[in-house]
Amino acid sequence: MSLLIINIKSLIQVRNQNVLKVSGEEMKHLPTIENAFLYIENDKIVDYGNMENCKNIKVSKTIDASGKIVMPTWCDSHTHIVYAGNREQEFVDRIKGLSYTEIANRGGGILNSAKTLQNTSEDDLYQQSIQRIKNVIKLGTGALEIKSGYGLTVESELKMLRVIKRIKEHYPLKIKATFLGAHAFPESYLKDKQGYIDLIINKMLPKIANENLADFIDVFCEKGYFSLDDTDAILTAGKQYGLILKIHVNQFNAFGGVALGVKHNALSVDHLEELNQDDIDALKGSDTMPVALPSCSYFLSIPYTPARQIIDSGLPLALATDYNPGSTPSGNMNFVVSTACIKMKMTPEEAINAATINGAYAMGISNEYGSITKGKIANLIITKPVPSYNYLPYSFGENNIETVIINGEVIT
Repeated sequence: MSLLIINIKSLIQVRNQNVLKVSGEEMKHLPTIENAFLYIENDKIVDYGNMENCKNIKVSKTIDASGKIVMPTWCDSHTHIVYAGNREQEFVDRIKGLSYTEIANRGGGILNSAKTLQNTSEDDLYQQSIQRIKNVIKLGTGALEIKSGYGLTVESELKMLRVIKRIKEHYPLKIKATFLGAHAFPESYLKDKQGYIDLIINKMLPKIANENLADFIDVFCEKGYFSLDDTDAILTAGKQYGLILKIHVNQFNAFGGVALGVKHNALSVDHLEELNQDDIDALKGSDTMPVALPSCSYFLSIPYTPARQIIDSGLPLALATDYNPGSTPSGNMNFVVSTACIKMKMTPEEAINAATINGAYAMGISNEYGSITKGKIANLIITKPVPSYNYLPYSFGENNIETVIINGEVIT
């Protein structure tokens, strides 16, 4: 199978030399070729350039992209897309004035989702989840990280990870699986927190490793959830099983979790709505990617990650959805990019970089995904006719995606 896209108004995120991430001032630059072509063979990008150089290419199929932008698909590095049911009543409760913490203390929040998931069969959970998968592909997502964490028992955490494995096997987008058993303490362990940590380390991790069910391990490092010492112990154990480390951190409080992540060489530290100078200093010179989740801030009406402080300090930044039933029931990366521009004062160039190449880095896949580079996987968005890429975040309420290509094949 070969595919040629011609007359592209703007081919964006073109990297002739592959880069794994962009930081600071580099994020302001979005390499672009106007009036371009892109040539794909099988699942790989083979060639691209100005239309003047598009000669003597014989292909199976040609797409005319006149007036349209072609770019890499979104790389969403933080989701909880495998879940059962919904939490719409908690949405109403928040409108009536209850906080996230108050809802959690009443048995809502993560524990609510865990109870529902524990009573949902694996097949039912899979069917619910693939409807969301199909929707995010249509919205331009071509790479997706999916976490467990709504099981909170050995059996249910494994059930979630097995569903993620089934999705990997049956859907073409790139998927990475994260074990997040340390998402909350289940009700049966609220008076024996060390007992649950021991369960994660001694029971869950060996079974997950035996079935090869996860790429990453994550911990919700937050007051009222997992402490710095808890997080340190769980990440240390995960590392011993060959898992790459991530942390939910600084969503509501900044108390040293970022530095702990850097100490462990975590691939990413995610949320960061609360951030101080010590956190910035810890990230400088590290290989850890800060990840912002602006639609979570939008939905919960909490502060937004201080993107300007992060980028202006010379650091990289990635954007992701945090798709989950309680705090972000949306997997729309287009909205994430728009919200980052509108609420976090990121430029369109910075936001697109954060949602493509840096998102790929936060999944450990930027050697193959996240930019238009020869030899990379051909996961692409073709927009509807638009004036420029600035229009994409500007028109936040519209769907400007016309075609999605995954592994070199037209999906939508």
